[in-house]
Amino acid sequence: MGERTTTSSARTTTSARGGAQLTLRARKPGYAVMQECLAIQAEGKALTRWQRFAGTDPLRAEAASWFKGALGERRVAAELDALGPEFTVLHAVPVGSRSTDIDHVVVGPTGVFSINTKNHAGHTVWAGGRTLLVNGHRTPHMHRALQEGERATALLSAAAGGPITVQPVLVVQAAQLRFGEKAPAAVTLTPEQVGAWIAGLPRVHSPEAVRYLSMLAEERGTWHVDAVVVHDTLRHVQRFERLERDIAAARARRQLLRRAKVVAVLALPAGALLGYWWATAAAAMAAAS
Repeated sequence: MGERTTTSSARTTTSARGGAQLTLRARKPGYAVMQECLAIQAEGKALTRWQRFAGTDPLRAEAASWFKGALGERRVAAELDALGPEFTVLHAVPVGSRSTDIDHVVVGPTGVFSINTKNHAGHTVWAGGRTLLVNGHRTPHMHRALQEGERATALLSAAAGGPITVQPVLVVQAAQLRFGEKAPAAVTLTPEQVGAWIAGLPRVHSPEAVRYLSMLAEERGTWHVDAVVVHDTLRHVQRFERLERDIAAARARRQLLRRAKVVAVLALPAGALLGYWWATAAAAMAAAS
């Protein structure tokens, strides 16, 4: 397998910036889906001045699922990053020879985990066996989470020179997460549960083993055929965060305009009533005089 032939070379490869070794710690959560979202956004036309004034949503419909996915990965990343110094948490780990990635990889005393994140906020999710349904519709999420765990196990074991088990975990954000009688084939959790679940498992690795596995996991060559590729992740994150701000500003403007319309509607009869009152008062004063 091509993935396994690059491991040794990755350990000696340095980045172009000052000769410092480049590791996957530089990868930001949701990086791959951010890239896709921004690429789709770039294909669309810029909003007109009137559309901006009216609060038109700048997010293209074709990019909506990617945008939502990035938000989901960032939320899970925040939970994982709170695990503490005993754990190494990597995000958007590139796998294989293409642009495929694992949302999160966690290495710690309680094990090694590949985490697949799905954002189905507002929907009902059902999980049982190798099946995961969203609003009653079958999805490939469970199957893909299991595949990621198997692939991560093979790659990390090859790099370590011995068997290392990577446990697949599926983290789902949903309005309601329900389970069938049969337990899910991959551990399935909500974002709020994942950190405590990982930290609460029995310890299976010594501190020395954790340091060694973390070193291997941080190397891009452990996972991807390209041992070193310098990506300007910060620039993509900044562009995505600017898109977030633009979406929030448009939403706030729409809300402001809706309130303004309500005030205007209410003001019309109030103004008419005030005019009638003044006319009646003036007539009464004239009659009294």
